[in-house]
Amino acid sequence: MNQFTAMVKARTMEFVRDRATFFWNLLFPILLVFGFSFAFSGNQDTLFKVGEWGTPPGLDPYVDFHSIEEIDFISYGDGQTLDDLMKKLRMHQLDLVVDYTDRRIAYNELSVNAPILRRLYAEELKLSGWEEETVQGAPIRYVDWLVPGVIGMNMLFSCLFGVGFVIVRYRKNGVLKRLKATPVTALGFVSAQMVSRFIIVLATSVFVFLGTNLFLHFMMLGSYFNLILLTMLAILCMLSLGLIFAARFKSEELASGILNLISFPMMIFSGVFFSLEGSPRIIRSLSKIFPLTHFIEGARAVMLEGAGLVQILPQIGILGAMTVGFMLAAALLFQWD
Repeated sequence: MNQFTAMVKARTMEFVRDRATFFWNLLFPILLVFGFSFAFSGNQDTLFKVGEWGTPPGLDPYVDFHSIEEIDFISYGDGQTLDDLMKKLRMHQLDLVVDYTDRRIAYNELSVNAPILRRLYAEELKLSGWEEETVQGAPIRYVDWLVPGVIGMNMLFSCLFGVGFVIVRYRKNGVLKRLKATPVTALGFVSAQMVSRFIIVLATSVFVFLGTNLFLHFMMLGSYFNLILLTMLAILCMLSLGLIFAARFKSEELASGILNLISFPMMIFSGVFFSLEGSPRIIRSLSKIFPLTHFIEGARAVMLEGAGLVQILPQIGILGAMTVGFMLAAALLFQWD
């Protein structure tokens, strides 16, 4: 236990004493949140999003209407329900919902885009006999939607490079070879690295959230306990993933390249900066292989939808399974030399 505590303390102090890295991990996500909050604080988006339920009639007016480039028509059906569309409508992720099955149009009374689309549909398509339904939901600011992605991205880079890259550097510099001659076991060494980095990443994430929340006042409808639980599990999962790449590599350049090759697609296709709503189905399916995707989905569900523990159980289960799988792979591959 004394060995373990000493290694945790040594790795933690190594990070804290590296002032440049320490402050960069704290300031970069904060600057990113404030920068995006300022850049996207205005309502400059002129693209309308219309969610369609059912099959639109193959009539000329409908065909012509679907050719309008300023409107993004998104068809729903597989794996989703009409209630899912109404939830997106309340959260302003959709401007209008058209139900072709029951001949109904739904819109959000608080949306500035809904009146325009209602008139377009009524005048262009002559929707006589259609029912109208209204919902209410306050608009979600871009910064409210963005902050889980930025925190998740910072966790990703801190975990992958803070464990994967550092252990490769230890191996290259001969530190691991010297540790091999001591009573320290591979399990004890790796566990100490993970515990140290877990504390650092969790503390950094909490600091970034609380620090930016003081000024931006994020929407938080769910439980902070559920958010912390999801964050802790996601950190463990990403640390375990980083250990896989630290298990064998001897070159820092190769490790850096591989880690970047893994992290940047994960950052782009996990919905950090933009929603994957309306993207090709294959992209949405591929995004499910990334742990970052499940953390962001769960965190946004807790913060923006008030999801409880039961609602985020799928994300918790997937992250837990990934963590176990990554840990087993890292244990089988790890070498001192």
